[in-house]
Amino acid sequence: MATLLVVDDEPSICWGLSRLGEKLGHCVHAVSSAEQALELVRSQPVDVVLLDVRLPGMDGLTAIAHLRQHVGHIPIIVITAYGDLQTAVHAVQGGAFEYLVKPFDVARVQSVLERALESGPPAAAPRPEAPGVGGFVGRTAVMQEAFHQIALAAAADASVLLQGESGTGKELAARAIHTYSNRSQMPFVVVNVAALSTALAESELFGHVKGAFTGADQSRRGLLARADGGTLFLDEIADIPLPVQVKLLRALEHGEITPVGSDSPVRTNFRVISATHQDLSARVQAGTFRHDLYFRIAAFRIVLPPLRERQDDILLLSEHFLGSLRRPDRAPCRLTTATCQELLRRPWYGNVRELRNAIEHAVIVARGGTIGPEHLPAVLPALAPVDHAQPTDVAARIDELLREWAQCELLQRNTAGDLYNRLLAVVEPPLLDTVLQHHAGQCAAAARALGLHRTTLRKKLDQYQLSRAADSDQR
Repeated sequence: MATLLVVDDEPSICWGLSRLGEKLGHCVHAVSSAEQALELVRSQPVDVVLLDVRLPGMDGLTAIAHLRQHVGHIPIIVITAYGDLQTAVHAVQGGAFEYLVKPFDVARVQSVLERALESGPPAAAPRPEAPGVGGFVGRTAVMQEAFHQIALAAAADASVLLQGESGTGKELAARAIHTYSNRSQMPFVVVNVAALSTALAESELFGHVKGAFTGADQSRRGLLARADGGTLFLDEIADIPLPVQVKLLRALEHGEITPVGSDSPVRTNFRVISATHQDLSARVQAGTFRHDLYFRIAAFRIVLPPLRERQDDILLLSEHFLGSLRRPDRAPCRLTTATCQELLRRPWYGNVRELRNAIEHAVIVARGGTIGPEHLPAVLPALAPVDHAQPTDVAARIDELLREWAQCELLQRNTAGDLYNRLLAVVEPPLLDTVLQHHAGQCAAAARALGLHRTTLRKKLDQYQLSRAADSDQR
């Protein structure tokens, strides 16, 4: 039997948690303030503390450090009805075992209690208070979970992969992780991978020495070297060229980089946070993203929810943006009931970014005072997830990918005279399978389209174990 201490000024919460603890066979003490809790722990040993954040007198987050002086490193479970990113971060940094947001599920509380009693890990030492990160607001359950994940990531030093649709706040999350980490006083270097050309990506990331290539009139430090001691944020990581992926993997594994044109590696120590709106696992399967690099950058993954999954945050975000856009020379803007209804009705395909742009547009048009639905911009259409490129565009992309594939193979493997055959094994199966399906499994028609003899096509289908229908010329 364990002894639990519940600290909450809501009688119903104290009653519910006390009943749960007693049902599980534990002894439960319930008090309504941090001061009462401190007085109790001076004379009564406890095994777990469930501590509300907002209390009369001393608040719960401040009380954690005072409680630690008497209870040591026992699990402290923080509970609150007002969860935000700073609360989550301060709770984790203050050594909280878990962070729960009211109203919580009884099964969830029971699971947390059982884990706390089984493990009871030592708490991390609290860090100095970090400045707030503006713009990251939300009260919905999905955002509370995202705040919790960000707080956990900030307290560690592992590589983080941020996933989510465009406009969900991936860069803001990366900045929050850096700001609340022990690297906060060091550089935060942002690299938009999609904006790097294939020819210059290696030089931009790793730097180069004077004379390394035409136009290299002087040596230049790369972005990875500039991030030394701090955080490197790789936005749109899925678009990084394959040959550069090889060097990036080596830099992450060995903590050193080699500038272009140099034989001398340079030591560097940075934390990498990556972001993408694409399915990286699918890119790995397609062979355009290295699986070993994927596992190296995705030690801790955070998925940021789209705005449609946090509709109750729309008006909260709108008011936040109104406050941040307020001009001192104009009257503050306010949203009418009809405008609020319109904001809730819209699909927001561009997520939080689109919402902020819409509020800014309305503020400009309304010029202070009341914002009506007519001040909002037109609804943007849904963007197709994949553009239908022209054949010339596809051919250019295939050319680029094949060049990257060949460079990667030459760097990583002994060609042993089979590079051409390995290329055929990559490109022939999808071509043959697509043509065969187009002709409903008819080998003769598919062979004519390919310009191959039927016997040659059948041998290749058998070689790659591709299924096909039994057409009349096979009998």
